[in-house]
Amino acid sequence: MDITVTGRKIQVTDALRENVEQKIGDALRVFDISPMTADVVLRVEHYKNSPEGDICEVTVRVRGSVIRVSCAKDDMYAAIDEAAHMLTRRMRKFKTRVVDRRQRASKSMGGETIQEDTQLEAQVLADEDDEALVREKFIEYTKLTEEDALVQADLLGHDFFVFRDMVTDNVHVIYHRKNGGYGILKPDSERR
Repeated sequence: MDITVTGRKIQVTDALRENVEQKIGDALRVFDISPMTADVVLRVEHYKNSPEGDICEVTVRVRGSVIRVSCAKDDMYAAIDEAAHMLTRRMRKFKTRVVDRRQRASKSMGGETIQEDTQLEAQVLADEDDEALVREKFIEYTKLTEEDALVQADLLGHDFFVFRDMVTDNVHVIYHRKNGGYGILKPDSERR
């Protein structure tokens, strides 16, 4: 397993690197899924109103999926510990939902077994309280520019806004980033 540790606005000492490799490595080794790589970014961003400026961001690439956690604390070691804990939970969900489901589906060729697995998976998903579907909403895409969509998101008080781009006629999502600023999600076909 490959773990890359980088620092932004912080010197990554040997002690920090060893702590990351031990905590994040332990969180990932439990699941024994390969190929798997982890990129860990340690950064410091102290704002006036927030004492929690030591941030540990972990991005894991495993079997074509990306799992990302981010944790901010007032101490970098505490941020690493919390990120490792969050990563363990996310990896467990990933393994139960994706990896185990694929393995069960490949082992079972009969329709009954697949149906039983689907029912079991639905039960597991229903049991997880922290990701329950709370609301379903249907929307019409309005044609807007990126600036207009940003204004609409601010006016509605939403963290994101889905719209149809005025120029390309593709669906885009504009969103507020946690560290300030905005981001936009575009289809891969628009990559330049």
